[in-house]
This record gives sequence, structure tokens and C-alpha cells, in this order.
Amino acid sequence: MTARDGTIRLTCAQALVHFLAAQRGLVDGVELPLFAGIWAIFGHGNVAALGEALHEIGDALPTFRGQNEQSMALAAIAYAKATRRRRMMAVTSSIGPGATNMVTAAAVAHVNRLPLLLLPGDVFAGRRPDPVLQQVEDFADATVSANDCFRPVSRYFDRIVRPEQLLAALPRAMAVLTDPAQCGPVTLALCQDTQAEAFDYPESFFAPRLWRIRRPPPDAAELAEATTLLREAKAPLIIAGGGVHYAGACDTLARFAAAHGIPVTETQAGKSALAHDHPLNLGAVGVSGTAAANAAAEAADLILAVGTRLGDFATGSWALFRNPSRKIVALNVQAFDAGKRLAAPLVADADLGLQALSAALAGHRAPDVWLATCQAALPAWRAAAASATAASNTALPTDAQVLGAVRRAMPQGAIVVAAAGGLPGELHKLWNAAAPGSYHLEYGYSCMGYEIAGGLGVKMALPDHEVVVLLGDGSWLMMNAELATSVMLGRKLIVVLLDNGGFGCIDRLQRGTGGAAFNNLFATARHDSLPAFDFAAQAAGLGALALTVTGTAELEAALATARAAERTTVIVLKTDPAGSTEAGGHWWDVAVPEVSRRAEVRAARAAADAARLGQRLGN
Repeated sequence: MTARDGTIRLTCAQALVHFLAAQRGLVDGVELPLFAGIWAIFGHGNVAALGEALHEIGDALPTFRGQNEQSMALAAIAYAKATRRRRMMAVTSSIGPGATNMVTAAAVAHVNRLPLLLLPGDVFAGRRPDPVLQQVEDFADATVSANDCFRPVSRYFDRIVRPEQLLAALPRAMAVLTDPAQCGPVTLALCQDTQAEAFDYPESFFAPRLWRIRRPPPDAAELAEATTLLREAKAPLIIAGGGVHYAGACDTLARFAAAHGIPVTETQAGKSALAHDHPLNLGAVGVSGTAAANAAAEAADLILAVGTRLGDFATGSWALFRNPSRKIVALNVQAFDAGKRLAAPLVADADLGLQALSAALAGHRAPDVWLATCQAALPAWRAAAASATAASNTALPTDAQVLGAVRRAMPQGAIVVAAAGGLPGELHKLWNAAAPGSYHLEYGYSCMGYEIAGGLGVKMALPDHEVVVLLGDGSWLMMNAELATSVMLGRKLIVVLLDNGGFGCIDRLQRGTGGAAFNNLFATARHDSLPAFDFAAQAAGLGALALTVTGTAELEAALATARAAERTTVIVLKTDPAGSTEAGGHWWDVAVPEVSRRAEVRAARAAADAARLGQRLGN
């Protein structure tokens, strides 16, 4: 690495890690390394060059070893989300299965608009030893490799076949990773021979650079239209999405809602934007929404959607908004999202957009009768939620009863992490989130297996908070190995594992759409004999403390033990696979067969056809 004429000779891999280590970000006004580290599982496609470079750079870019490439990337995604996209991590794998293991994680980051830098090994650019171990050969296109799978789930993709290409690729990657509108996964596929090749890089390329999050203000014409629509509205409603958190706009949202008398509902990503007991917070909206929030959504004549993609769960598959004259104002930093469903777009940072709207609406409040009507529905809903989550003596508690026990046993500052199955729906409507960021759900992609890896990422980002991971036995069996990593790294988690005998949520959906219980619960799947699962023993084998309990009273006692423990604890309890909270919720459009021998399916199809009449294809 001899410096001469303002250049420094480095391998491509060395240049990559030195560049990443030099990038800086701002977190609450404090300048920190933008990359908190790199997750790595080494193989022949990245160990010799990139592995050597990471060892050499040391703690300037810490390397963490995971157990599975997908779960490492999920941990990195959770880290970025927990830091509100202010910091991020990179992930490297070898060529072949190590690389394609990360494709699912790339999709998670893509859907959730979260920064993730993926660095999979690739084939030899020079092709001299082709076909190399694990190389996918396309008979008609010699430029294709397995890493092309990343293209549709990456915001930016590049294959590095020459070391000097980093001079263009890395700044482009950083621009995407730090842009609030374009933010998402970046994949730089690193050809194995290229990683080891040297180039005389300009020393200036490795100078520290501070990346500030762009905050675009609203366009004057769009602001004027949005202001007019809000002034004309008799029944306006706010839907708060994840963009409220990423923009640091939670306090601004609270002030805006209070100043203008507009009730607030929350998507999965937006939940905890307002404290659960805030007088203007009607709670979760949509398929897994509260009765109070959904009643308001049905009647609203103006929806102010702030930082949300308006996915099918938030909109009740677009059958929730029933006021025939209702309009949508979509405040979003991404024009793609702001223009959905013929909404009046307000393309801006959520914080600046709400401030500008509030200034333009100075002195204006929604009709008091509207707010009073919305708030009048809250006591009944809160009573129903309290009933669903109350302590129970049953040996097989429902998910809701488990959530009640966890909420009672954990401090207000604890962060709950979950992802897939029945738990997200129950958490969305029933969990009392005390503060912004205390609710961490991956539900944009509903990725089973996210939970433990995600909890690890959250704990790495926020080590002073208690992190409680909730998951079912289905997700546990899919991906639990990062439990060992949490022990290795000393990042304590509290994991509550609900053993309901399989995929209970999908079993309920299957039966709810008229189908016979089939292939979801272990008991209804093809088997010669059912295994006697010992999840506690499995957890202990991965280095965690493990407890098996029965019922919610024992669960609360075990949670107290877990809080006092110094390392990750897994608490296992059996739960009811059939039970779910009937209160709240809304119809969800699931394709039911048009032809079936089962009368139950035909009835479910008729009900679905009737419900679809309420869908509005336009605004």
C-alpha cells in the first residue's frame, strides 16, 4: 500500500472496506461511523481477499460472524430500522448458496425502504477457471450469475468486474442508501478475482465524508391543494406510517393533530408514533385495526396518509374507506407512494410537510363533533382489549392473553419485536406502545424467521433497552440460530416462544376461507409420528437460558427471571392455535376458489365477492 502522487495502491477489497469505514452519519446531532459494522460468513468467494481486508482494518469496521446469511442480513435490517435509518450495516457472503440466502432479506429491506449493503461474492471476471465451484451457468448468457437474483429486490445493483469501478459504484451506492426517497438495499456483487486485484486509488476517495439525511420541503402548489382539502374536510383522519418515525416527526405529528383536532390512526410501521394513551390516538387501522380506528376510517371524508405505502392491511384491501366523498392527501418523501390511488400528493419530508401544513392551516380545526364522535368509541374498544389480554388460568392461553402477560411484566421502555403469523395482528391492535420506537414489527414483507435476528439487530442498535422477541414455533423452526450469536456477542434478548403446534395463523385463515384444516398444524400434516419437540432444550443447546412454563401466571414469573438474567433467555409455553381476538379488525381480500366441492368454500367465495363490492379501485 505505497502512496505516491496522491494515490494509494490497494486491492479492490481493501479499498472497499477503507471507503466504508470513512463514511459518517449524524445520530441526534452526534457524528458517528455510518456503518456500524459488517456481518460476514466467509467462503471461497470472499475469504481470501475481503476476509483479509476486514481483518486488517479491525475495529474501524467491526466484523460480526453470524450463523446464516439471511439472518445476518435481517439483523442488519433491524439495526437500520431501530436507528431510524441513521446508521446501517453491510453483509458479505461467498458465491452461490451463501449469496442467494440473502435474496429474501434483500426483499425485506426493499419493501420496508430500509438501507442494507449486500456484498456477495461472484464468479471470476476473467473467466479463466470457469465454471468455478457454485457457479450458475446460463446456457444462453455468459454474463449471468446467481447474483442476478438480487436485481429485482435491490434499489441499486452493480457487478464489480474491475477494481477501479468502485470509484463510481460506491458513491452511487451511498447516495441510494442515504436518500430517504430511494432508500433500500444495494447489492455490489464482487467478482472473486477482482476483489484481489490492485489499483492506484486517489487518496481523496478515502477521506471521511458526512452523509446528512435529505429533508425536502413541500411544493407550494401541492401544499396549497392539500391545505384546501383539509380546510374543506368535515371528518379528516390521519394515518401515520413508518415515515413518521424515519423523519423524526412523532412530536410534530402530536402537535399537528392537537392543533387541528384531527384523530390519528397507525399502520404497523407507524405504531408508537403516538403513545397508546394519547387522547387523539385511535390505535391501529385496517385488517388488524381497533374498532375505534376502523369506525373513523369508514366515516372519514379526508385521509391524510403520512409516510405510509397504503398497503392492503392498512386499507382493509381498499374496502375500509366507505365515505363516498372521501379524498386522500398522501404526504410522503417518495413520489411513487404519494401518487397512489389518485391521491393528492404532498411530496416532502414528513416532519417538514406537517410543519408546513400546520402553518398553512393556522387557526383551523376540524369540527369538534367529529373528534368527539371518534373519541367516544375509545372506551368500549379499550375495555374489549383489556378483556382480551386479561390474565387467564387456562393451560392454553391465546396469543392475546400472552401479550397481556408480557406487557404487565415488562418495563415501559422495553422494545417488542415480532414479524409473522398471528402475533402481528394481535400486537397491532392490542399492544400498548408507550414511546416512539418501542414497537418493532417487520410486517411489510411478513418474513418468518426475522424475529430473533431482528431482535439481535435492535439490541445492537439500542443496547440499553430491554428487547423482547415474540414468535411462534413455526418461525422458530425456520430460523433460530442467531440466538447463539446473541449469546456470543453478549447482546441479551428475552424470547417468548409460543408453541401452538404449527402454523396456527394460516390454519385459521385456511378454515376461515372454507378450507379443511390441512398441512399447517403438525397434526394435520403428513406424518408417520409427531415429534416430541423440546424447544427449551434446543435453546439451551444454543447457549441461552431456557424455561418452560404453563399459562400466563407462570409466564409473568418467568419474565421476571429473564429480566434479572445476564444473558439471553427463551421462555416456551404452549398456546391455543385456534384462538384469536374477535374484537376490531376488518375484511382482508384473500383469493377464495371460484369452484369447489366444499360447501364451506363456496360460501366463503360468496362472502368474498360481496365484500369486494366495497372496494374502490380509484381514489
